[in-house]
Amino acid sequence: MFDNLTQRLSRVMKTLRGEARISEANIQEALREVRVALLEADVALPVVREFIARVRDKALGNEVIDSLTPGQAVVSVVHRELVHLMGERNDALNLAAKPPVVILMAGLQGSGKTTTSGKLAKWLKEQQRKKVLLTSCDVYRPAAIEQLKTLAAQVETDFFPAAGSDKPADIALAALDFARKHYHDVLIVDTAGRLAIDEAMMREIRDLHAALSPTETLFVVDAMQGQDAVNTAKAFSDALPLTGVILTKLDGDARGGAALSVRHVTGKPIKFAGVGEKLTGLEAFHPDRMASRILGMGDVLSLIEDVQKGVDRQEAEKLAKKVKSGKGFDLEDFKQQIVQMKKMGGLAALADKLPGNLAQMAQGAPQMDDRVIRRIEGIINSMTPHERAKPELIKASRKRRIASGAGVTVQEVNRLLNQFEQTQKMMKMMAKGGLAKMMRSMKGMFPGMR
Repeated sequence: MFDNLTQRLSRVMKTLRGEARISEANIQEALREVRVALLEADVALPVVREFIARVRDKALGNEVIDSLTPGQAVVSVVHRELVHLMGERNDALNLAAKPPVVILMAGLQGSGKTTTSGKLAKWLKEQQRKKVLLTSCDVYRPAAIEQLKTLAAQVETDFFPAAGSDKPADIALAALDFARKHYHDVLIVDTAGRLAIDEAMMREIRDLHAALSPTETLFVVDAMQGQDAVNTAKAFSDALPLTGVILTKLDGDARGGAALSVRHVTGKPIKFAGVGEKLTGLEAFHPDRMASRILGMGDVLSLIEDVQKGVDRQEAEKLAKKVKSGKGFDLEDFKQQIVQMKKMGGLAALADKLPGNLAQMAQGAPQMDDRVIRRIEGIINSMTPHERAKPELIKASRKRRIASGAGVTVQEVNRLLNQFEQTQKMMKMMAKGGLAKMMRSMKGMFPGMR
């Protein structure tokens, strides 16, 4: 989402590298480019003005360390101000209230409220060990209640049913009573949205808020909306005592201005970011990590967290022993690694959190979507255990049999065997400590890497 902004900011910093010191003239030129970059990213104009003023003051003030070059100094100031703009730190949900803690979800239709409710239920269940109840007060959108019921089943949390003829306030109060009687820790209430802000919707959600007295009132906003997101955020902030914001579709290809504007406009912290369609795609929002990603520094901490969540530790230890010994890495191990990558959202999701140069290298890798993963699994599953352990045995007749069993062409079997062979070479280099050699070999494995 921030690719264009990252590239423009990188160019600005490069122009300052040749300067001996920061002056009014060169900082003015650099900030002009930063202003254009932010406006192109759809950041709200008042936010841009304040941001530029703060960066200018800090860059020309006494806060710049003498040992830094002008480029480093401006990067440091811009990073700090981006963090300040997005809220300084991650604000966790308030789960310390008397149970059931009520979380009210608000936002326009299409912002992703219902899917985010399911994601949040899964996050609370798995990360916080909470017993969660989901309910929907959206009696207007066809199948909205059924959609949330299906999501509740997928994340294996309880669901309080309702009919389209029920009143939203009655559904909410009945769900709250049910949650109390069945000792739920958290009640998540999904509300109706509209295609645009209207008084009837605002009145209804104000009534729901008054009836439930929620601990958390979260505004769900589509990060791809740009300036519209800012206007919507302002309207909801004026109507409701919001406690936080959830940005959805942060992995989209829009310009990302909402992420930099919504905190400033509402005055409320961004608590979560939604990435991807899967129910695992909800991350705690860390302003410092997001600022690093925008400036092309990557987000290594979030990457480590993703790996820790997605990797089977026992399998990883077994593989590490094989890599260390320099032998034994076979096609069964290859399949397991691809499945682990899939659990973490694929190579593209991981590459987004790498520092700029490494991210560019990974972007040339083939996209591992579910269809590709299933095809690879099908090909390997069509092999005998002996063939998986000794791929060198797979000659023409065996390839034809495997292709027929997997429903693919012989060329696809050859492609898989070539990918495995190159991965095997990388493993051997890692065992010998040749990281530089390994990175060079990846150019052949992933076309487009430099």
